[in-house]
Order: sequence, then structure tokens, then C-alpha cells
Amino acid sequence: MSEQNIFLLDGEEIAFAPGQTIMQAAQSAHKYIPHLCWHPEFKPHGSCKLCTVKINGRFGSSCTVEAAAGQNVENRTAELDDKRRTLLQLLFVEGNHFCPSCEKSGDCLLQATAYEMGMMTPHFDHFYPDRPVDASHPDVMLDFNRCILCSLCVQASELADKKNVFVMGGRGMRGRKIILNSESGKLGDTDFSVDDRAASICPVGVILKKRVGFVVPYGERTYDKAPVSAVEAAK
Repeated sequence: MSEQNIFLLDGEEIAFAPGQTIMQAAQSAHKYIPHLCWHPEFKPHGSCKLCTVKINGRFGSSCTVEAAAGQNVENRTAELDDKRRTLLQLLFVEGNHFCPSCEKSGDCLLQATAYEMGMMTPHFDHFYPDRPVDASHPDVMLDFNRCILCSLCVQASELADKKNVFVMGGRGMRGRKIILNSESGKLGDTDFSVDDRAASICPVGVILKKRVGFVVPYGERTYDKAPVSAVEAAK
């Protein structure tokens, strides 16, 4: 790798390969940039904005901006983490998130990131949207109350599973939602399988396998053992 392929991330030199984004280069160097909708298996789309950094003094999504020699990238600053807390607070009030009773607690990327950012309160008024639970499938249930519209299930179903079970539909803050690609709109009437990549891609507690809930007790789950910054940096 050329010695010119270097940028600074919070003052530390990070090497990158041509074509890598700032996020990809940071991940390769085991450096944590907060994120929710980014996943290494799929093309980034920058929807959650949690990975926003400052690049030479200007804001940009680290998952979509390509790394370039000489960039000065600010990531874990008080200013950026404060903005991330606000984004997280908005996500918590736009859905129905009840962490103490959630089956995904301790393995939830949203919850773990909120802890990482020091989010102590949702701050804003809750929307309490009316979102149904779909238990029509024999092996998987869907609890859309926790959906953060990251669209990872859409990408996984389309690109990895080649099934297009999930589709993003609707418009606006209240209208945007995940739609099931079946005449009834139920998961049980699709060809979805518990072995699909989409079944395990959700970063929160929307897609849940039946009959295995709470097999791993609270206190022994991924982010119970280590904060998200340590878990992600170790990958």
C-alpha cells in the first residue's frame, strides 16, 4: 500500500485502500465510528446519519465518503457525540422501545449505541405509533414497534437471499415503513426462511426467532460483556 494512502482519524494515522470509504478504512484499522444502518456486506446508503464525521471541517457520512490522502477526520468529539445523542433520542421516541422487556436487550445495536453515547433520556415526546406484531410465520415473528428503518432486511432479502420478502414503502415520518411482499401483507405468506440472511441481519428487535427467546440470559449478552465501541473495534 502506498505511503500516500493515509488520513487522520481523531489525530491517528489510518491507512486505506483505494476505493475504501472512511468507515471501511476505520473498520479495517479496528477503529469505531458509531453506526446503525451500515453493514459491511451491503452497499451503504447513509440513512441513519449516526456515522456523520467532520472531514476537513465539513460534515459527511463516513459510510459513503471515500477516504482520501490528507483528510483530517474528526469522529469522537463532544460536538459529534452530542448530535448523535439527539439522533438516537429521535429514534427512541419515533418507535416503541421498551428495553427492559425486549427480547433483544443486550444484543441490540440501538440500545448499545445509546449507552455508548451516554443517552440518559429520550428527551422528546413519544409518538407511540400503532405498529402491529406479525406472528403469522411458524418460525419467526416481526415486532415493527422497534423498527428504525435501516433497510438492512430489505437489502439482505434482495441481495443475499434473492427473495425480496421485505420492501420499503410509504412516505414521510409517519408513513415510511417496511412492507411484506405478499398479497396478505403477512410474513407467513412469503417464502421467508429462518435460515435466510435477512432473519439475522436486524440490528434491533424486529425480526425474532420463535422458541429461542431469552436462551441467553440478561447479563451474558454481547453488549452486556463489552461496550459497542469495543465489540465493533474488535471485528
